[in-house]
Amino acid sequence: MRIYLHIGPEEVSAARIQSVLADKREQLSRRGVLFARSPGNKNHTRLFMATTDAGHVDPLRFNRGYITPQKQAVLRDAVINDLEREVGQHKPDTLILSCAQLGNALRTRSELARLHAMLSPLSEDIRVIAHVDLPTRMLARSYASQILEGRGISLDAELDLVGTDWWAEALKRTPQIDPAAGVFAETQAPNHWLDLPALVGFWEDVFGKGSVDLYSYDADEFASREVTETICKTFQIDGNIGKVEAIAMPPDVPEATLARGRQMNALILQVLASRQRILPRQLWRSFIQDIAVDGPPIDLASLHPITKHFAPALKTLLKEHKGLNADTFKAPRAKGSWSEADPMFGFRPSQYLLGFMWRIDKATREEQQKRAADLARLAGTVSSAAEAPALQEAAPRAEDDAPDGLTETARKIMPPLAVQNFEKLRSSSFAPHNKMGSVNEEELAAAYTPITPRVLPEGNSGNVIVGCMKNEAPYITEWVAYHRAMGVDNFLIYTNGCDDGTSEILDRLQEMGVLQHRNNDDWKGNSPQQYALNQSLKEPVIMNAEWIIHIDVDEFMNVRCGNGTVQDFLDAVPDATNIAMTWRLFGHNGVTKLNDELVIDQFDTCAPKFCPKPHTVWGFKTMFKNIGAYEKISCHRPNKLEEGFENKVKWVNGSGKDMTKEVATNGWRSSKKTIGYDLLQLNHYALRSAESFLIKRQRGRALHVDRSIGINYWIRMDWSDFRDITIKRNLPRLQAEYDRLMQDDILRGWHEKGLEWHRAKAEELHKNPEFADLYRDALEVKLTETERVAYSLALDMES
Repeated sequence: MRIYLHIGPEEVSAARIQSVLADKREQLSRRGVLFARSPGNKNHTRLFMATTDAGHVDPLRFNRGYITPQKQAVLRDAVINDLEREVGQHKPDTLILSCAQLGNALRTRSELARLHAMLSPLSEDIRVIAHVDLPTRMLARSYASQILEGRGISLDAELDLVGTDWWAEALKRTPQIDPAAGVFAETQAPNHWLDLPALVGFWEDVFGKGSVDLYSYDADEFASREVTETICKTFQIDGNIGKVEAIAMPPDVPEATLARGRQMNALILQVLASRQRILPRQLWRSFIQDIAVDGPPIDLASLHPITKHFAPALKTLLKEHKGLNADTFKAPRAKGSWSEADPMFGFRPSQYLLGFMWRIDKATREEQQKRAADLARLAGTVSSAAEAPALQEAAPRAEDDAPDGLTETARKIMPPLAVQNFEKLRSSSFAPHNKMGSVNEEELAAAYTPITPRVLPEGNSGNVIVGCMKNEAPYITEWVAYHRAMGVDNFLIYTNGCDDGTSEILDRLQEMGVLQHRNNDDWKGNSPQQYALNQSLKEPVIMNAEWIIHIDVDEFMNVRCGNGTVQDFLDAVPDATNIAMTWRLFGHNGVTKLNDELVIDQFDTCAPKFCPKPHTVWGFKTMFKNIGAYEKISCHRPNKLEEGFENKVKWVNGSGKDMTKEVATNGWRSSKKTIGYDLLQLNHYALRSAESFLIKRQRGRALHVDRSIGINYWIRMDWSDFRDITIKRNLPRLQAEYDRLMQDDILRGWHEKGLEWHRAKAEELHKNPEFADLYRDALEVKLTETERVAYSLALDMES
């Protein structure tokens, strides 16, 4: 496997590349190219934050709560294990990692050595890719970004480097990092990375001679629809991955706006240096945006000393790097010399700062009140108002504070970013709650009556579930019995890598005429599931189906209308061709031990109905009419709408409401606009018991578990805030069908063997210190629904 490490170094070019790669993930995956998700959905900032030296606290680490070496180490372990798991799952020929901060913010050899040590276990074949432009053009864009983030020094800082060893001198002039005072290396230091020959040497010193490839950045080319061709050439991707929409690149910032922002930042930094005031980043940024004016951008001709400084070395780079175009380094003819622009209209930063000061003081009071309140809780009480200043002085840094409203457990385990998310959620339209829909779960208790299985016409396979399983022996018979009892006619189940009796149970059910089982051990491509789904389209049971449903063995269709059958729901939505069945996530409900009781009876506590974040809570699976509208079945939905079917499909949600416009061509989760549970929901029992969770998280590893990933998964999925018993109305007819199937001695024998296999595995994992710790930690996590959302968003990083 080859790794392409795309290091920017400019954010404007990197952002475009990352956006295209994310948009084309599926096409790339089919070509054996993995654009990783685990380090970040687009810009792989988690990789960067895990790489920096412990003392190199950048704005990302500061704002996301990875300030201390201990928290950064946890992040680093998570990034390594996430990447290892993702690569192991996809088995790509090429892995692409991309983060602009890698190119413009890393500054020591130890950081590159750390990055190399993180990636080399995956592959020693690592190519470093950078897209570059004329240094003065890159400087102008970087300077504008730094001003928005608080830079208080002018371009004189870079001009003063002319005639020196640029890279070394720029690093020497980096101030001591002081986040509370707004001082970061990324904003208050000259741009060292503009020295492109030194940048190449810096990376090749660790990754090997010749490991770096420079490519030209052309704004027009990157903005065009054909940028995919450039990207394919850069990363050696075979074939055509299609085009993307043309976009407008960000305009140059007026020079007068930069002058205003720089002068305002210099005053703000003086205010913060006293440590008497606190200025949140978003508020600071808004000040700079508020004082913007129109006008021409920086004249690059006035920066000609910098162009002249780099010119000889750039000629050498042109010879050494075939991806560079000579036009890239063509500079305007020298004209005058740079000096900071007139900020226009008699601008005086002190006057504006005085106008902003009340907002700074208000933000400071709010932050101090949070600190004092938290410290008071820790100390028990505050005996007098006179103690408040002392408490504020002794209070921990803002990123370690816990605001009012958090439970004791949350205070102990939630990282700073999660705490910040919690505070925002409390007054947000995204705050989770259960006041949605017209169904009262507690009132829907009357049992559904049994139904008679349909007699299908010859050549008609009716309502068909196609699914994939691996080591699910204790749960198969219940799941099959449940869906047979509510109107599913046939099942097509694929398995791979099973050693707990799953395959034998399915083989016996096939012998009994209940379902069809296919072995999928010889799967090809990037995913055994997708390979199985592709193969299923060739099977008569799918080709002759009326409705096709793709769900997993931990998902149960819960029809909440009529007599609770598939047909009752279809009767309520007669024009629908596609039904988005939104998940309702069910937690472990206090059940710790794996036992032989029905899943739908054991677990009845779940997520709130209204929970738009994190993104996994409102994921949906699809039941769709077999009319040939889509080319393929994917994990959550059918995909690739066939030509001519644009006006023939109608998607509805679980309340029967039309959502075609939003999801006809893509999408796998409901939104605030499309959510609906009134008639149908998909009960998702991702955890089951705590012991079942241990077995699930083992993922085939005999002696090791990624503990951080394990607990993170538990936090995202263990929803036990509200009760939903509507599915229990199916218990009588489920039990009848379950008992009928279990009368078969062979099936019952394999079920019992599978149950014993899982119990033995749980006992084995309890003896493993890592799994024992994970089990204990999971049971100690007791969060409210809002705390869980806040924590999950912090874990998602790019949400």
